[in-house]
Amino acid sequence: MASVPELFVRSLKRAGVEVCFGIPGGPWIPYMEAMEREGLEFVLVANEASAGFMADVTARLSGRVAACHGTFGPGAVNLATGVGCALLDRSPLLAFTSEMGDAMLARVTQMNIDHQRLFSPLTKKTWRLRPRDVAAQVRDAVGIARSEVPGPVHLGLPADLADVDAAEENLSERIAVEPPALPESGLLEEAAAVLGQARRPLLAVGLTALRLGMAKDLLNFLSAHPMPVVLTAMAKGLVREEHGCYAGVLFHAASDELASFIARADLVVGVGYDPVEFNYESWLPDVPLVHADTRSCDVPAGVRVAVDVVGDPRETLRFLADRPPGPLAWEEGELQDLRDRLHKRLQPAGAGFGPVAALRTLRQVLPRDGILTCDVGAHTHLLGQLWETPAPGLFVMTNGWSSMGFGIPAALAAKRCLPDRPVVCVTGDGGFLMMAGEIVTARRLGLSVVIVVLADGSLSLIRVKEAWRKTPPVGVGLHDGPLLGTDTFLGAPVFRADCPDSMRRACERALDVRGPVIVEAVVDGTEYDALIARRYK
Repeated sequence: MASVPELFVRSLKRAGVEVCFGIPGGPWIPYMEAMEREGLEFVLVANEASAGFMADVTARLSGRVAACHGTFGPGAVNLATGVGCALLDRSPLLAFTSEMGDAMLARVTQMNIDHQRLFSPLTKKTWRLRPRDVAAQVRDAVGIARSEVPGPVHLGLPADLADVDAAEENLSERIAVEPPALPESGLLEEAAAVLGQARRPLLAVGLTALRLGMAKDLLNFLSAHPMPVVLTAMAKGLVREEHGCYAGVLFHAASDELASFIARADLVVGVGYDPVEFNYESWLPDVPLVHADTRSCDVPAGVRVAVDVVGDPRETLRFLADRPPGPLAWEEGELQDLRDRLHKRLQPAGAGFGPVAALRTLRQVLPRDGILTCDVGAHTHLLGQLWETPAPGLFVMTNGWSSMGFGIPAALAAKRCLPDRPVVCVTGDGGFLMMAGEIVTARRLGLSVVIVVLADGSLSLIRVKEAWRKTPPVGVGLHDGPLLGTDTFLGAPVFRADCPDSMRRACERALDVRGPVIVEAVVDGTEYDALIARRYK
């Protein structure tokens, strides 16, 4: 008869889970022993938050549910940061934590907190594993995580189950996954009628469209209805920047230029648009909205929702693509004029070496199929707008959860999933300091990732926002002098860049290095001041 850990791991393997990231505690040892026997990889990380981030990105890039683990109390609390990322960035993930057994659960004891209360607001569901129907619980957890809208599920593993025999179960039963519903035909007809009356419609595309792989459907729709399209940052790559309908990215650098263009629309069609990245009312002009997503439109009173098409947005877009287009009134040259203005704004400013020059140089060096993972900070706003993304999945970021520290573990996960692709992380010095320990993880796993640190000595996004309030910089200075000031850091080589030429050389050298490598790009962060948008409509 199998023990609970053995049946648990066997059930995970049967459900398609191939990897678990985390840091072990004592009660987790029997589960790791079972993983060794069953061929389910356990990847040790330096910080439990990284385990959650890496499981999230693994699920995004592989299409499979991934898992993460943290031990009692502080391990679980650290893990929660990464699990929250999967919730708001919509990734199917299983989170496991070691918990006190029933006898100690309500006692005052070391490291003991209520993990279900901790994970309840961060997951789709949380419960403590029962010993009698282990395989069924694993199937339920995977099914819930994968069902629309995908997200994390937490299972607490009571420490006293490690040596308990599990009841025999059928491991071949089907996992129940709820796909997106089909949209109602009447609502499709209403949406088509509204679109047919519009003269200056604008298409807005977001995270759901990325998750559902809607690139081909979008191009077919735009071929039939050539209208301007704006993307959220996580949807980059669904429509290439050189496409004739591409207008730009919402919420990111120089999007005040975008705002004046959007204001000319007489209808906005949000397809696969998840407001978790950017709420409609923050940028929508006072025009009707057709919303087509797997969930109902979340807007306050005053937003003019013409049609709320709940269901699979792929079906909605295909239906609309087959309808004859109305007479559009966008003037020839309007969209190109916007793109010219954005391009002009997103050029290096001043005599010094700024983040724009650093990122444009990196884009020239990184092969077109290379993957960029983006941390959170002022540089995120630049990358969201200026980074050319040839295809979906080549720009990996968090824009729902938006946690600093995401970039480095995301790069490790991307390289592990796609080892033949070059992978680069762009982070600020703040995000780098949060997750620098994962450089050792990359060394141990033999992952060749390039970590570009835009080092300006400051939490620049907060500094910019302080300036908006006419507040002098407070609580944003990170360091004086060089961030690293050495040729190696935690065993990884460090290449320094302080101008476009040295940046190019450093990036070219870094892409040839086996194992992790750091490019310390010393930049003038004041360039952010004129680029981070303050208004969006």
